[in-house]
Amino acid sequence: MDNIFMNTYHRLPVIFARGDGSWLFDINGKKYLDFSGGIAVNVLGHNYPPLVRAVCEQAGNFFHVCNYYQSDTSQAFAEKLVETCAPVGMKKVFLGNSGAEANEGACKLARKYSLLKYGKGRHTIVTLKGSFHGRTITTLAATGQDKLHKDFGPFTEGFVHIAGGNIEELDKALDAKTTAGLLIEVIQGESGIVPQDEKFIASAAKLCAERDILLMFDEIQCGVGRTGTFLALEQYKDESGNPIKPDIVTLAKGLGGGIPIGAVLAGEKTCDVFSTGDHGSTFGGNPVAAAAGLVVLKTVSDPDFLAEISRKGEIFQAALKQNNKVKEVRGKGLMIGFDIEKESRPVLEAAIARADLKNDTYGLLMLSAGEKTLRLLPPYTILDTEIEQGLRIISELI
Repeated sequence: MDNIFMNTYHRLPVIFARGDGSWLFDINGKKYLDFSGGIAVNVLGHNYPPLVRAVCEQAGNFFHVCNYYQSDTSQAFAEKLVETCAPVGMKKVFLGNSGAEANEGACKLARKYSLLKYGKGRHTIVTLKGSFHGRTITTLAATGQDKLHKDFGPFTEGFVHIAGGNIEELDKALDAKTTAGLLIEVIQGESGIVPQDEKFIASAAKLCAERDILLMFDEIQCGVGRTGTFLALEQYKDESGNPIKPDIVTLAKGLGGGIPIGAVLAGEKTCDVFSTGDHGSTFGGNPVAAAAGLVVLKTVSDPDFLAEISRKGEIFQAALKQNNKVKEVRGKGLMIGFDIEKESRPVLEAAIARADLKNDTYGLLMLSAGEKTLRLLPPYTILDTEIEQGLRIISELI
C-alpha cells in the first residue's frame, strides 16, 4: 500500500490503527510505547479525553468559516495564546497551519518592518548552521543544512547562515544596513537536539536591540512546554540577567495536540506591521484546530504541569548518562538527544521489531537525528513506569 504515496519518507515497517495514552497499536494489534510523540506533536498523548471531547464538540457545531469572519473558538484560542506568551512581550498573533508557514510569515513580517522603517535593501534574514525552519522554498533557504538544499534551487534570496555560538561571526552578520532579522531555534531539533549557548543568545539579544534588527525565535519543536517552560527561550536571559523579549515567536507542532496549527506571535515592534491583504491562510484559525489548541494551552501552561515535564526529563537524562554505551546526552525537559556507538537507523528498526503478540512483547517508537543520534520527544502525559519500560528497551538495544 505504501507505494501509493510519493517516495518522500523512509518509512519504518508498521501501520497504526489506534492509540491510547503513550501507546499505539498497529493493524495487527501489536503494541508500541511511543517515545516519538509524532515528532513533538502529540504532547498530551493519544486519545486524550478532554482533547477528544473538545474536537468532537466543535465539529458538532461547524468545521470551518473563512477569515472574512471570526469564530468564537478561534477568538478564545488566540486570546489564550497571546496571554500565555505575554511574559515575553507578545501582543498579537497570526494563525496558520504549520511550522513552515509560521516561519514564512515571520520572515515576511520582518522584511516589511524593515522596509517601512529603513527602505529597500535591508532584507537579509540571518539563521544558524544546523537549523531547520521548514520544507518550502523559502524556509529551506532559511534552513542551515546544505544536504536539504540539493536539487531544489534556486531559493529565495536574502538568507545567511552562521555558526551558533560564534559571537564574532554573529556581530559581523548582523549588519544594520542590510539585515532585517535573526531567526534562531534555541534548541535545534533536527540536527541532534543542540541547545544554543547562553552567552550567544544574550549577545544576540543585545546586538539586535542596538541595531533594530528583529530577534525571532523558532519554537516550532522546542516550544509549547517541551523543555519545561512554555517557551524554551524563557530559560535564557539577556546580558543584564533579565528575561529575553523577542520581536517574533513562531509555534506549531504540539500547539494543536495532533491537529495541524501554526502561529506567528508578534511583539510591540511588529504587532501592527501587517495591513489588510498582506498575509493570509485559508485554514488558519480553523475552529476545530483552535478547540484542540485551547485544551493544550489550558493544560500545558499550568506551572505544576510544566514542572512535571522537567522532572520526567531528569529521569530520562539521569538514566541515559549512566549508560556506558551512550556517548553524550543533550536537551531539556522532554526534548532529549543522545549519541550512541552504532548507527541509529537499525536501532529504530529493532525497537519496532520487538512487538510480538505471541510473546506478549511491545515495541518502542523513537526518532533519529543524525547517523548515530537518537531523539526522544515523548508525550508530556507519559507515566514514570512507562519511562522506565522504554529506557530498559533502549539499554538492551544499544
